[in-house]
Amino acid sequence: MLTTREQALEYGLSFPDTYQDAPFHDDNWQLVRYKGNKKAFLWTYERDGFINLNVKVDPEQAFFWRKIYKSVIPGYHQNKEHWNTIILDGSIPDRDIKIMIGESYDLVSDCPSKRIYEAVKKIPKGCVATYAQVAEAAGDKKMARAVGNALHKNPDPSSIPCHRVVNAKGELAGNYAFGGAWKQAEILESEGVEVIDGRVDLEKFRWKP
Repeated sequence: MLTTREQALEYGLSFPDTYQDAPFHDDNWQLVRYKGNKKAFLWTYERDGFINLNVKVDPEQAFFWRKIYKSVIPGYHQNKEHWNTIILDGSIPDRDIKIMIGESYDLVSDCPSKRIYEAVKKIPKGCVATYAQVAEAAGDKKMARAVGNALHKNPDPSSIPCHRVVNAKGELAGNYAFGGAWKQAEILESEGVEVIDGRVDLEKFRWKP
């Protein structure tokens, strides 16, 4: 259960190019910033006996989260339209807390994760795509490494089929985040994709948008 400041900071710092900061000479306020523009995407502080997190939100998503959880409220001390406060009282599943932190990172860093996930959703069952293919479909063929980072943090593997992404040689991911290469192979084979010695024949199974 994600309820401590340390857990929240550790997750925030797991995103690429981030660092921790305490800008107010007050240890109660610990921030995680994106190095590229030095903007904070995660604010942590204790208030009324609970650790609180401030995260940036798309205005259209702000009310969505507030409606689902009583412990998500308009941003404390920040723009209420663009920030939410998450109260870590144990009532919000870790998965959704992490999604909200990830969305905040994406907004502050202009990270292409959302575009990557949308591209992966388009890969049809029975096909695979390479990291470079996904990068190109997401708008920048040079960000193949970003594709790997985004898929490793896939917030919803059931609807974002990252198992359909392979390397340029058709090889499966040895460090597939959701069960290892054997699990990736198992899922692909259940969808009709042949896997031989940890590799898919790209000539036969490559996605052709």
